[in-house]
Amino acid sequence: MRVWYNRTFSSIYAAIRLIREADTAGRFTIIHSNANRHTPAARLAHEFYGEPVGLEPAAYVDWCLEFCRTHRIDIFVPGREATLLSAHHARFLEAGTRVLSAASPQKLQLMHDKAGFYAETVLPQAPVAEFRRFGNLEQFDAAWAELRPRHAKLCIKPSRGIYGIGFAIVDEERSSAALLLAGVEYHIGYQDLRRGLVELGEFRTMLLMEFLEGAEYSVDCVGDNGRLVAAVARRKLQASSGQLIDMRPEIIEATTRLAADYGLNGIFNVQFREAAGKPRLLEINPRMSGGIGMACAAGPNLPWIALKGFADGFDTVEVAEVRNGMRVIEVSDALELA
Repeated sequence: MRVWYNRTFSSIYAAIRLIREADTAGRFTIIHSNANRHTPAARLAHEFYGEPVGLEPAAYVDWCLEFCRTHRIDIFVPGREATLLSAHHARFLEAGTRVLSAASPQKLQLMHDKAGFYAETVLPQAPVAEFRRFGNLEQFDAAWAELRPRHAKLCIKPSRGIYGIGFAIVDEERSSAALLLAGVEYHIGYQDLRRGLVELGEFRTMLLMEFLEGAEYSVDCVGDNGRLVAAVARRKLQASSGQLIDMRPEIIEATTRLAADYGLNGIFNVQFREAAGKPRLLEINPRMSGGIGMACAAGPNLPWIALKGFADGFDTVEVAEVRNGMRVIEVSDALELA
């Protein structure tokens, strides 16, 4: 069976390695494509192909369809343009290719818009942080006046974004220069922020939110159209201390509820953070997380479970028990690039 993973995040290297380790019968031929021919995943895939650059989204979908026809792809697991490709399952099926998407196009669009996602999600086990949208200084000031009396610390982040880009805790005491010289990351001075917003005028939707002070949890999961098949919860520790596998019941319960509510499928990741001892939902990432290797070290081979389950049905897949309480860490290694 020929399986294609197109251009995606760097975690694809760990995913291909884990799949090939589990596929002792050699059932799956793994194909990977990327515009960067030096990507490390090219060394692990059975076949590697270049991807075009500069294509408009619709043209990229057409290119993917032709790629599937030309290379006789049985299963396509998209990373790049995954939301757009999720709307074209029927076209790919006509070409003999099944597409593994994390959710419906509508649900994927909602997950990528944090403002809409927060507004729609009802999760008693781990409610979202209180937030307000703003797109100019006047809206920011109104949001600040409403939220600051209720919360000791506030933060900002874009409604749409990845990797925490644009996230900052708002510091009312120090300037951005003072924070920079003190080596304080992910903080911005309140007055500097307001001055910057004045200069920008109108801008993309941002969120002002209560800052959650507690421990952060990352839950790597496999779903079967809304049924949670496997989950490994990692609690992030201090730098250089690794992460703790912590199958906290209310977090697993909340993740199960989210999988059902959003019809989640294949591999996905859910982020939580504690406040006053209670977990709070941060986001759903409808893709593999960067820490997928650490999760799988605790037992379940999540990329393999997702692929084998999608190909043959989840009743054919054995899910290993999670080693709860295990401490894990990632280490860097050197590779020669082709």
